[in-house]
Amino acid sequence: MPFGQIVIGPPGSGKSTYCYGMQQFLTGLKRPVAVINLDPANDQLPYTCDIDISELISLADVMERLELGPNGGLIYAMEYIESNLDWLIDRLKPFEDRYLIFDLPGQVELFTHHRSIQNILSALAKLHYRLACVHAVDIIHCSEASQFVSVLLVSVCAQLHLELPHINLLTKADLLSRMPPLRTYPVSHRSHSTVIPRSVTDNSLTCVLGWWCLDVA
Repeated sequence: MPFGQIVIGPPGSGKSTYCYGMQQFLTGLKRPVAVINLDPANDQLPYTCDIDISELISLADVMERLELGPNGGLIYAMEYIESNLDWLIDRLKPFEDRYLIFDLPGQVELFTHHRSIQNILSALAKLHYRLACVHAVDIIHCSEASQFVSVLLVSVCAQLHLELPHINLLTKADLLSRMPPLRTYPVSHRSHSTVIPRSVTDNSLTCVLGWWCLDVA
């Protein structure tokens, strides 16, 4: 029964860097690990890639042959992977005794409402793959309350859509010291008052909202 995690999040949030760090961490613990790149647009990988989806399909080829833009090309590529899932399953078999890390594309709709990734994960679940989801988000989005709330809503959509155990991760925490202090926004409701704190590093806030901070540049 293989175990692992899928890593999702918007472009530039540090997904591939996180995968590289997790690969190093698990290797240091002497735990066998395999990293699978499922992003057909990612051709500069910082980690040692055990399975690379570019062997099956690449975004550049899709855009050139079908005259699609980056967003349409990624959607087509994920639908192509879903249609050729046997290719992925066959390549996963030699790594079933390892901890698996799946590096996914950053296009938001792929993990909030488009069904290809959901169907791929469902097929793996039927083969007894036990996966959790790590949702990486750049901590710069916490510089304003409105952005932070938007990120929370996207996270909830992804959690409901993918139907996996979900871990929210704020990346690039080292940039927090360069950000201006957050303003407070009191919202009165009957006799209660809710205030968005000035600092997202407050442990009670990150724990209550299910977010964890990680220094990933």
